[in-house]
Amino acid sequence: MIALSLAEIAAIVGGQPHDIPDPSLTVTGPVVIDSRQVAAGSLFVAFAGENVDGHDYARRAFEAGAVAVLAARPVGVPAIVVDDVQGALGALARDVVGRLGAEVVALTGSSGKTSTKDLIAQVLQRHAPTVFTPGSLNNEIGLPLTALTATAETRHLVLEMGARGVGHIRYLTGLTPPTVGLVLNVGSAHIGEFGGKEQIALAKGELVESLPESGCAVLNADDPLVRAMASRTTARVLFFGEAADADVRAENVRLTAAGQPSFSLHTPSGCGDVTLRLYGEHHVSNALAAAAVAHELGMSADEIARALSEAGSLSRWRMEVTERPDGVTVVNDAYNANPESMRAALRALAAMGKAPRAQGGRTWAVLGPMAELGDESLAEHDAVGRLAVRLNVSKLVAVGGREASWLQLGAYNEGSWGEESVHVSDAQAAVDLLRSELRPGDVVLVKASRSIGLERVALALLDGAAEGEVAAR
Repeated sequence: MIALSLAEIAAIVGGQPHDIPDPSLTVTGPVVIDSRQVAAGSLFVAFAGENVDGHDYARRAFEAGAVAVLAARPVGVPAIVVDDVQGALGALARDVVGRLGAEVVALTGSSGKTSTKDLIAQVLQRHAPTVFTPGSLNNEIGLPLTALTATAETRHLVLEMGARGVGHIRYLTGLTPPTVGLVLNVGSAHIGEFGGKEQIALAKGELVESLPESGCAVLNADDPLVRAMASRTTARVLFFGEAADADVRAENVRLTAAGQPSFSLHTPSGCGDVTLRLYGEHHVSNALAAAAVAHELGMSADEIARALSEAGSLSRWRMEVTERPDGVTVVNDAYNANPESMRAALRALAAMGKAPRAQGGRTWAVLGPMAELGDESLAEHDAVGRLAVRLNVSKLVAVGGREASWLQLGAYNEGSWGEESVHVSDAQAAVDLLRSELRPGDVVLVKASRSIGLERVALALLDGAAEGEVAAR
């Protein structure tokens, strides 16, 4: 964070100093909410959660090097006391971002946010000092914490924004007002909470509504609901996609023998050839979004194409591809799932099954339930099961309860009547099955909503965990 005195911070957040011997003491280190992450010069923010109250760790944070604590009550060590800790954290982020003079890039979408954010960050880092959201810390706490890691040298601040309802993104853009706003897509993620795609589009479009006239809205030309958001902003609009009228577009899209996308990148400033290190054709759209942002911020087509071709995955459990010594390939995409990302992952699996290293092997889709689909849950799980059959996935392993049974039912109704699909109760049962049947050349995709914990299957297959160990991980 840029250096601020405790007196300055108290004024910014409207707090009262308590037990502070010298208000001129300066916070120079990170702003953290976990006392284990405190470093010299930190500001420790004490949140009272359901199971853990950060105020109980205030002294530990102070003794570890924190200059002070941002708290809702006096804690016996130097503290700035406020009525609303979350609101104060947001106010501090808003003030710091206003002092930076950096370009703030905000992005949202139903799927692909974190992968795209990672691509944008890797491309922009070649251009100027860049700070970006770690993992998917994209909510009202994670976003200001990320913004507060910026320093005076930061020129690009790339922030992922998530939403579970109308008004959430509007709140986040109020904390870190963007100059470039990117909307990837409107899909079915959290559709049960939103109540329909129209409501999702309403919420995601709050991002472009927040842009100033001097800003730029980067919109997916291939998604009609996103394309329509052009009418909701006074900022300039830059379209990306495979549509013929997209400003930044891909032509001659193909997959390499390994299942990695390759295409010709076209931008208003020139062209370049891109071969991604990521797996699956769905990453073409993510790469185009990153290219559009980079173009808007002044990078040439050659620079962008070269950076995209060298970029990798920065966040775990998102199409992580590992080949075991015995020739089995494990694709850990278990961080989260929605209908769109499930379909993309299955298509990537089908492509990878055609790679030379997989010749003679089989493709396995180890899938768990997709959460928060509401009334659409049965239809969406059925459709994913059917798609696995249409893509000629060799083996579908549906893991879990009722929703998983719908996956298998969809496969059965599409014609999977033999041993091509199976329904197992939990992660351990899936591991037992896979260990007994996998052979060299097989490619195994593991994917489900994050709350299911299906990553344990992929981890067990990769680390050789003993039978019976998986459920306790």
